Amino acid sequence: MTMRMAEPLELAIARTKRTEALFTGAVASPALKLILPDIPVISRAFAPMVREGRHEASEMAIATFLMAKAAGKPLVLLPVVLASRFQESALLRLASGPVRGPADLVGRRVGVRAYSQTTGLWLRGAIQEGFGIPPGAMRWVTFEDAHLAEYRDPPFAERAPKGADMLAMLRGGELDAAIFGNDTPSGEDLAAVFPDPAAAGEAFRARHGFVPVNHLLVMRGDVAASRPGAAAELLALMRRAGAEVTDRAGLAPAITVAIRYCVEQGLLPRTLTLDEVWAGSPA
Repeated sequence: MTMRMAEPLELAIARTKRTEALFTGAVASPALKLILPDIPVISRAFAPMVREGRHEASEMAIATFLMAKAAGKPLVLLPVVLASRFQESALLRLASGPVRGPADLVGRRVGVRAYSQTTGLWLRGAIQEGFGIPPGAMRWVTFEDAHLAEYRDPPFAERAPKGADMLAMLRGGELDAAIFGNDTPSGEDLAAVFPDPAAAGEAFRARHGFVPVNHLLVMRGDVAASRPGAAAELLALMRRAGAEVTDRAGLAPAITVAIRYCVEQGLLPRTLTLDEVWAGSPA
């Protein structure tokens, strides 16, 4: 009897505690062979995936996916959370500067890698809900474009000078606050804008019932349509590796709030329904 070869699937994901077993081969499948490209900074995979469908499946920021879905990009969602965290500790100020808390951000210059960055999405939403400050009340300074090529930043955002460094701008007083995401720096001259980031995070969870979701798992629509068995096997592998595999109902609260924030912040032109979000998904 001839043994059937495992089908290959190229998957762009970060190497984390949730996925390490997939990279080492400790979790594997005789039916699906994962091809895992080395991508040191996983956010660099998002634009090529959205713009050209470079990978068959990929990790993707929730904001990027929603923007791509609204723009008609052929991506489908799989119910896997690959990154989630409270965001408040990522918003920093100078310890000696004029900003002492979120209420002081009105009219201030706030740096963020891209206006569409998911950490910024969640933080702007929390600031608007908790302090009544809409995104347009701040001056957003961005350093790169959105992953979705068609998107243009709102009029209250401006581009930093070419080659500028966000941390240097913060320390030099050119920014009043900045959002750093995973690579949040430390130093005695820096402090969190939220006086108690942990308490602010727990307050968010108390309001909404979930920890903010940063990265999900998506698949190209043509792959999902032609290989539903590969999608099911990928979910099984993710679960065995220790990733947070949930379902549509489990993700509904986070997706619903993320959609609302995206609309309020000018990232989406209209509200998406959950049916639209899950359109084409085999899960």
